[in-house]
Amino acid sequence: MTARRTLLTAGLAAAAAAALPGAAAQAQTYGAYAMAYFKESPNLTDDSYALHLAVSADGLEWTPLNQNQPVATPTAGMQGLRDPFLLRKQDGTFTVLATDLKGRVFNLNNQYIHVWDSADLRTFTGYRRVRLHALNTHSWAPTAFWDPARGQYGVVYSAHNGTRDVFMVNYTTDFVNMGAAQTYFDPGFNVLDGDVLRHGGAFYLAYKNLANGNLYVARSTTGAPNSYTTLTGGLRQGSAIEAPILVAANSGGSFWLWGDSFSPANAVFYAWQSTNIAGNSWTALNQRTFTAPISSKHAGIVPITAAERTALLTRWGAPNWNRLKSYNFPDRYVRHASNVGRIDPFPMEPPADQQWRLVPGLADSAGVSFESVNLPGRYLRHVNYAIQLATGDGTAQFAQDATFHRTAGLADASWASFRSHNFPDRYLRHSGYVLRIDPLSSGSSATDRQDATFRVTY
Repeated sequence: MTARRTLLTAGLAAAAAAALPGAAAQAQTYGAYAMAYFKESPNLTDDSYALHLAVSADGLEWTPLNQNQPVATPTAGMQGLRDPFLLRKQDGTFTVLATDLKGRVFNLNNQYIHVWDSADLRTFTGYRRVRLHALNTHSWAPTAFWDPARGQYGVVYSAHNGTRDVFMVNYTTDFVNMGAAQTYFDPGFNVLDGDVLRHGGAFYLAYKNLANGNLYVARSTTGAPNSYTTLTGGLRQGSAIEAPILVAANSGGSFWLWGDSFSPANAVFYAWQSTNIAGNSWTALNQRTFTAPISSKHAGIVPITAAERTALLTRWGAPNWNRLKSYNFPDRYVRHASNVGRIDPFPMEPPADQQWRLVPGLADSAGVSFESVNLPGRYLRHVNYAIQLATGDGTAQFAQDATFHRTAGLADASWASFRSHNFPDRYLRHSGYVLRIDPLSSGSSATDRQDATFRVTY
């Protein structure tokens, strides 16, 4: 009888978990990551003030979903968003928070934020604007964390207290009824973009110091307002940085701190890694090690299960195009400009110049040809060994010139190199940032092999 009751109890528990997809996910081991972001490009051609999603198996290489198009768009307030944030709630489902802003003209006195509920990030329900305060100030970059001592979620956001920029917090259980706003972090100087990570019984707050433009990480044993002590000495990559994100690696023992550049003209993500989040030992990551989605800005990252990642790819789809990142200039991508193949720094205008459909080789289906996304019917081909973008003319010569065979990367076997179909001793490479095909072999110089090595990414 006892065994039967045990089996019955286990069966009821399993059924309950199945009825609550979030709860089932919460009990599993996280093996992937989801990212929320909005988009901006230098000349506004790729701007999108809506919710975008990407997924990653390793937390570094990101696959934008839905062809890098929105999965949800605000319909109230300013009808646009910035700074989206993903929170896994205690029941395993998700809440999405975002700043109520559209475009690059900032409303300094918006008391509201956008909120969605989601069981699985495949659908978004309960859209609403939530009022956080009645102050004459903004509500920017909302993030949230679970405070077990209170049994509530803390919603942290940037605001002005009449003297300087600080972080405010409202406590809630449902993201509908918000508690009174109170100061969460005021170090005595202006701060922006706070992100709280609860780990190992402590709370870690990443923020930007507006006085010097650097990112910092602070620690609290309780997570209570005004209880943080700054740990780091200040971090920066690039000329300007903001929007820090703290992420604990699913594999354990490692942490990432993400940030992105302030200016849309240089919309680049940067990252650091540490094995000791409580210390002052962050190592900047080379951009060779990660790839963020095109035009992505001010992201939020949350761990998900491998099954959730698969479900999101099934629901929204991976891009039907790729990008080619240079191995030795990882801030540069293969693009066409004035019908010339070259590598240029990201971001670039128009962004679609760097997007390629890798189709079966025109001369040999075992190979590959690179068709332009924004100029369909045009392919990369070599003419006198120089790479051009040209319209396919149906000739055998064009097909051969536009066909390449993918091999293990000459500088790194986990990357890729591309051998010419009709000049099989020559490989696609850059020289002076311009693409051409040159003879290469295992005996070529390290620089030559690196010039001919690319990552096929999104």
